[in-house]
Amino acid sequence: MGPTSIEQAVELGKRLAARDRSAAPAALNLLEERGAASAEGADAMLREIAPANVGSEAPGVIVGITGPPGAGKSTLLSELIARWRARDKSVAVLAIDPSSKRSGGSLLGDRARMAVDSRDADVLVRSTATATRLGGLAPATREAAIALASAFDVVIVETVGVGQSETDIAELADTIVVIVQPASGDVLQFIKSGVMEIPDVLVVTKSDLGVVAKRAARDLEAAVKSLGSNTAVLQVSSLPPAVGVDELIDAVEEHFSALDLTKHRARARRLAALDSFTFEHGERGVRALGGRRAAEKLLAQQDEQLGHRELRQMLDRALANA
Repeated sequence: MGPTSIEQAVELGKRLAARDRSAAPAALNLLEERGAASAEGADAMLREIAPANVGSEAPGVIVGITGPPGAGKSTLLSELIARWRARDKSVAVLAIDPSSKRSGGSLLGDRARMAVDSRDADVLVRSTATATRLGGLAPATREAAIALASAFDVVIVETVGVGQSETDIAELADTIVVIVQPASGDVLQFIKSGVMEIPDVLVVTKSDLGVVAKRAARDLEAAVKSLGSNTAVLQVSSLPPAVGVDELIDAVEEHFSALDLTKHRARARRLAALDSFTFEHGERGVRALGGRRAAEKLLAQQDEQLGHRELRQMLDRALANA
């Protein structure tokens, strides 16, 4: 099947399930490869880490971090990595960059923008391109995040921005952190964008700006309160000495610990399967299944431990029989 045989793919999956972090780069390469042979290998690897095989969900927390360009995400990520490592947590970062229309590759290269120790085997940073797909996530990101969560304590997925067309992160992450920059109009645009239901934690960056940062936090707190939400609003400065970063980590871990992880991840896999199906077959394919509500009902009847590829195959079979 090419450079990675089925046996090698199965071995990669077993190593991930055993929390062997050195298997992660090869696993990500396999998930990003194209072609039927690579897909067969990816299926074999993913089966080894599936809840149905290992008996539980991947233990790592998947943290979605999103926000507009220039809000300070990369600087904050560098500080988060350092603080999580100080707590003896292994950390993987999937940085989703805009794609080059010419090459299809990522443009920003977050590995170059984040300050990480390349010698630290317990830190992995991977830049991946969106491949021109709306939603803020590259096609292989969902599977990559779950694969990494099998081996790493914390998996951070950073998207290119936040908006009405970029809400895929809400269907993947266990805990979603939305970054807002003060004194930039971001707060007003965020409130008006219709995505206030997405974040589990709201972060106003650059709190060292003082009054304007406090005003932005107050505006967000008022917006959250008006929706009857209990979303945390935090102020953070990544400039040394960094302020609020430990509180952000505490908020993420508190939210994650309160999740019913089995139900949450099962829902994420079902939404991923439907998203993948819709991307390939379009709304016509969804209508052939009876509409989105009928497709979701069909998925909800399946075993909670099924992976999203198995669920996607089930939808394809249903379409063929429609």
